[in-house]
Amino acid sequence: MTFFRHFIIAFVLLLFSAKTFSQTKDSIVITPPDTIKIKISNWKAKNTIGFDLSEIAFLNWSAGGVSSVSGLLKGNFSRIYDRENIKWGNELIVKYGVNKQDGIEFRKTDDQLQFNSTVGYRKDTLSNWYHSAKFNFNTQFTNGYAYPNTDVPISKPFAPAYTFLGVGAEYSNKAEKINVYISPLTMKNTLVLDQRLANQGAFGVEKAVYDADGVLIREGKKSKTELGFLITSHFKREIFKNITFENRLNLYSDYINQFGNIDIDWQAQLDLVVNEYVRANIGFNLIYDDDIKAKEERAGEQITVGPKIQLKQTLGIGMVYNF
Repeated sequence: MTFFRHFIIAFVLLLFSAKTFSQTKDSIVITPPDTIKIKISNWKAKNTIGFDLSEIAFLNWSAGGVSSVSGLLKGNFSRIYDRENIKWGNELIVKYGVNKQDGIEFRKTDDQLQFNSTVGYRKDTLSNWYHSAKFNFNTQFTNGYAYPNTDVPISKPFAPAYTFLGVGAEYSNKAEKINVYISPLTMKNTLVLDQRLANQGAFGVEKAVYDADGVLIREGKKSKTELGFLITSHFKREIFKNITFENRLNLYSDYINQFGNIDIDWQAQLDLVVNEYVRANIGFNLIYDDDIKAKEERAGEQITVGPKIQLKQTLGIGMVYNF
C-alpha cells in the first residue's frame, strides 16, 4: 500500500512537471534582432593614467654634472552626466612625482589630489548658459619640505586643504571646447589639520597666541572661512595636428578680507602626441595667494617671508593609457 501511494504521488508530480514545462516552452517568445532596444546611458566616463620619466647620466664627463632621474605618475578620471537641460561633470586629478640625484635623497617634485564637481541646468537645449553650483577640493598626499631641510615639514596632507562651494552661471560650449564659470557667491574654506602648522598661522589661518614668556595661551585655528567672488575657465583643443593645448585658470577674491586682492591659480599644458600610448608634454603652473607665506633658508635657519609668486615648469615624455 505504501509503495502504491508513493507511486501515485510520483506520477502526479511527473504530470505536473510535464505540464509546467510545456507551458513554459510554449510561452517562449524570441524577439527579432531588429526590435531589440539598446539603452544609451547619459553618463560618459573617461580614465587616463600616465607615467613620465626623465633622466640624465654622466660618466667621466669633463664638463661636470650630476646624474639624476625623475618620475611622475598622474591620473585623470572624469564622469559626465549630460541629458537635455541638465549637465553634471565630475573630475578627479591625481599627481605624484619624485626626483633622485647622486648623493641626495629622494625629493618630491609634484603632489596633487584634486576633485571638481559642477552641476548645471539650462532653460533650453539651444542655450550654452547654465545655472550652476560648483564644488572643488584640493590637497596633497605626503609631507612637503623646504629642501634641504627635511626635519620640519612645511605642509602635510590636509595641511593645507582647500574647498570651494558656490553658485553662479556657467558657459559651456562643446563645439569650442571651452567652459567659463562665474560665481558671485563662493565660500572658500582653508583647512590646516596639523596643530604645529596651525599655531604658526600657516596658509592664512589664525595663529596661536603666546604670552610674554612664550607660554601658549590659545592654540591656532585649524580652519579659515572666506566668502568671495570666483571665476574659473577651462579650455582644451587640438591647435595643430597631434598637438593639444589645455588651459585652466582660477581667480578668487574675498569680499571681507582685502577685496580686490586676487588669488591666482593658472595651469597650462601642451600635449604632443607621438602615438596612442606615447606623449610628450610641456606645462607650467603659476600660483599667487596672499595667505601663503614663502619659506627661505638663511644662515642655516628656516624663516618665513612674505607671499611670493609660485611657478612650476614641467617637461616630460612618457606613457599614457586611456580606458
